[in-house]
Amino acid sequence: MARKKSKNIDLGASVRSLGDQFRGLDTRDPASWPAIPRYVLFTIVAALVAGAVWMLWLKDMDTELEGERQKEATLKTDYQTKLQKAVSLDELKKQREQVMQYVNLLEKQLPSKAEMDALLSDINQAGLGRSLQFELFRPGQLVVKDYYAELPIAVKVTGRYHDIGAFTADIANLSRIVTLNNISVSPVDDKNKDKPGTLLLDATAKTFRYLDPEEIAAQRKASQAKAAK
Repeated sequence: MARKKSKNIDLGASVRSLGDQFRGLDTRDPASWPAIPRYVLFTIVAALVAGAVWMLWLKDMDTELEGERQKEATLKTDYQTKLQKAVSLDELKKQREQVMQYVNLLEKQLPSKAEMDALLSDINQAGLGRSLQFELFRPGQLVVKDYYAELPIAVKVTGRYHDIGAFTADIANLSRIVTLNNISVSPVDDKNKDKPGTLLLDATAKTFRYLDPEEIAAQRKASQAKAAK
């Protein structure tokens, strides 16, 4: 019984001794603390530092994870777009063939340089065939584009309303492309008593033609020289 009491006394003394080490500590000078408080402080500081590093690492990982998620969403969108294109590739090829056929059809309606005079004659004959009187028929300056040329023609004709309407329809039905622009229709001065109800059609007809290979080469050379400047 005496031995057991001695052990209890020694344990209590040890607890009191441990508690005494935490009393009266100088917070401004931890180096002067007893060993156990220093170890406890070191453990707490180490735990705090480790926790801070862990949180920063988790934050970086979270940012990286979010970036990968966005990248995944972008890749999924790209994949779906490419998959849709791949599925509709045959249909797109058919549409391309149809467009090319339509372009070829339109190209055939463009006169060549040698056919321009014949086309101007067709426009003139379309007016005369409708009993219209040409007041003005003047081709303008040729406007050269990349692969074609545009020729504006100032046109003024006089005649009756229905004849002028039929003339514009004939122009639209020519085998070559001709457009009427800036159309103005006005009554003619009443001095001409023999033809009452006569109207004046003032318009700009535009037709287009192919460029010859030499003209295309010259146009490209001019464009390159302009870009170099």
